[in-house]
Amino acid sequence: MLQRKEPAVSHIFARACAGDLPEVARGDGVYLFDKSGKRYLDGSGGAAVSCLGHSDPDVLAAMTAQMKAVAFAHTGFFTSAAAEALADKLVAHTPPGLDRVWLVSGGSEAIEAALKLARQYFIEVGQPTRHRVIARRQSYHGNTLGALASGGNMWRRQPFDPLLMPSSHIAPCYAYRDQRPDEDTEAYGQRVADELESEILRLGNEQVMAFIAEPVVGATAGALPAVPGYFRRIREICDRYGVLLILDEVMCGMGRTGTLFASEQEGISPDITVIAKGLGAGYQPIGAMMCQGRIYQAIAEGSGAFQHGHTYMGHPVAAAAALAVVTKLTDGGLVKRSAAMGEVLAERLLAQFGQHPHVGDIRGRGLFMALELVADRDSKAPFDSADKIAGRIKKAAFARGLICYPMAGTIDGQRGDHVLLAPPFIISESEIDELVDKLAMALNDVVPERRA
Repeated sequence: MLQRKEPAVSHIFARACAGDLPEVARGDGVYLFDKSGKRYLDGSGGAAVSCLGHSDPDVLAAMTAQMKAVAFAHTGFFTSAAAEALADKLVAHTPPGLDRVWLVSGGSEAIEAALKLARQYFIEVGQPTRHRVIARRQSYHGNTLGALASGGNMWRRQPFDPLLMPSSHIAPCYAYRDQRPDEDTEAYGQRVADELESEILRLGNEQVMAFIAEPVVGATAGALPAVPGYFRRIREICDRYGVLLILDEVMCGMGRTGTLFASEQEGISPDITVIAKGLGAGYQPIGAMMCQGRIYQAIAEGSGAFQHGHTYMGHPVAAAAALAVVTKLTDGGLVKRSAAMGEVLAERLLAQFGQHPHVGDIRGRGLFMALELVADRDSKAPFDSADKIAGRIKKAAFARGLICYPMAGTIDGQRGDHVLLAPPFIISESEIDELVDKLAMALNDVVPERRA
């Protein structure tokens, strides 16, 4: 094991410049351990990444075997057996029509590939005026400039607005906050989906190339699924106006919501989909963009090359790791386990927090759940943003040995707080009890029930 001599000052440029982080020493199952020996239950899989937990022997063996054979070969010169097998495995389990796989090193890279492919596709088919992207408010699609521009999280976008391409944002499908008392869920879903048609017509059909959305919104809105029928209506609108539907499954895909692809539960196929995080389960950086065959054919029969690429795309070791992960998710039954244990987690959360005066909504699918926190349940009023509830809960949970994913700005990028949970699929019922108990203690440390 690597031994590190303690420097007087760290030379790492950390995410936050203030404060010191503990040094991770090892991982085992659903737990991480720091160098002092303190144990942390990984209740969010990092950022919904570690779907297999830590130190999985099958994935480590696959990586070792690939490294012994060949660690790297540039995709401008070679393909690899690992990359080919991974693509075959994904296509065998994908929604209908998605039959080409572009392998990259993470979610933001995959979103960039999707956006650039959409643009090049319309050039190839003789519709070069199509360039506008429509997304949803309170979405998040990555931190590179194209991904950030398409996302609808204003807090993340604001410092970089002058660098971002123009994009439009319609309402999210957020029934807890936005469904009117006179609407049933179907009517609500149709109303907010129809905003896409209105925005396409406002911009001009000939200008719009793609609509991008997360089937279950992740970090920004907290495991927020759409109501039934919403995405079928979105698919109809995209088809009517020739707009490509891009589904971002970076966080919610690869079994996280109880099916390998989250879109399976919506009964639709996208034109392009994007996966990452659970694809590699944290063992190697990897992401993928998958597209319909007709999009690939437009490139193949047109210019003959996608004008895009990265040095480390299709990396053999990353592909070997991901192939081992996807094999365990599918053949190994861990996607089904995600669905089953997700029911257990939902039951435990409801029992613990269903009547909590500061928990307004408990939502999600599979092992992708969240609590939306409120100052008052009846009015759904959020806490004052100055209270920094999310940050305080993260700190309190971590002190108690629980890693979870609290976020602020749930409602509009400024107001609202939630706690996202995305534990490894291998989690047991007793470990779910530990997760829920520690979260309850952390929540009580910050917003005690007696204050209601």
